[in-house]
Amino acid sequence: MTIKDLKDQNLLLFECLSGSKAYGLDTPQSDTDIKGIYYMPKEMFFGLKYIPQISNDSNDEVYYEIGRFVELLIKNNPNIVEILATPDECILYRNPIMNKLNIDIILSKLCKDTFGGYALTQIRKAKGLNKKILNPIPKLRKTVLDFCFVMVNYSSVKFKSWLIKSGISQANCGLAKIPNTNNLYALFHDSEKRFNYKGIANKETANEVSISSIPAGEKEIAYLFFNKDSYSSYCKEYGEYWEWVEKRNEDRCSLNKNHGKDYDAKNMMHTIRLLQVALEIVRDGKLNVKRENRDELLMIKRGELDYEDVLKMAEILMKKIEQETINSKLMDKPDANLVESLLVEMRAELYAD
Repeated sequence: MTIKDLKDQNLLLFECLSGSKAYGLDTPQSDTDIKGIYYMPKEMFFGLKYIPQISNDSNDEVYYEIGRFVELLIKNNPNIVEILATPDECILYRNPIMNKLNIDIILSKLCKDTFGGYALTQIRKAKGLNKKILNPIPKLRKTVLDFCFVMVNYSSVKFKSWLIKSGISQANCGLAKIPNTNNLYALFHDSEKRFNYKGIANKETANEVSISSIPAGEKEIAYLFFNKDSYSSYCKEYGEYWEWVEKRNEDRCSLNKNHGKDYDAKNMMHTIRLLQVALEIVRDGKLNVKRENRDELLMIKRGELDYEDVLKMAEILMKKIEQETINSKLMDKPDANLVESLLVEMRAELYAD
């Protein structure tokens, strides 16, 4: 089932603009994000074809089945709660049945953790993306040989450099593991290829060094150490980096490079926004999706503040949230039984015919 199917079959219950346009933070470069709520055709819902969520390929249009939506509402999921509090001017369609779900029975002290926790993930993303931007990993992948070292005079040298200096080929080398050690090997060389040594790594994509059968009496020419932990870390970072390259937003990366700060400014803007929303919820019992401090937030997005300054703002907000939560008149968490009963009423009405 696709988004088009939902609309063609009149299954939509709610549809709205979300993201920057709902927050009042859109610029000419902003994408249009849309969120929605639907219900399943009766035979699919009562059968085996229940679909909790539908989105388009770019994931900027996401629709939730009403049951899944209510489930996340009870958990005070930030993205879901914001849909329920969408400003009127951003609502594209609203079925009257949605009036049964009122924001007042959803907001709770739980928002301190959900909105605050989401904000903390944005802080981690902000620094993590900077590492990728400032430390690109070459496309040509390193091999096991790049993490091998030869012991020389109480020190170590890179195995590849040692091979060149020694004038020998790794393919004519053999390794024998030294007992009671980790990743340390005796290195043998057979220039005449009498013993069929396997070499140090038998192929470019090998993830381990190769062990050869060494004839008795052969003399090692050196000792080799394979830094397996470093190689494993490199493989993980390489995979993550090039997956990010495939999915990254080029305009956003250019912006982060241009402002010259050591963080992803957009992530930090959302950190502050989320914390400000959380503060208003526990203090005032209200969720204002559209932000009144557009200029301040866009200034953060443009990278006009140092990371430490934005982080200080976040720390102050988190302290205020903790203090206000103590005195908040909000319930500790939504009444799950009440909200579920409303869902049952909605389903009964939707499937009555």
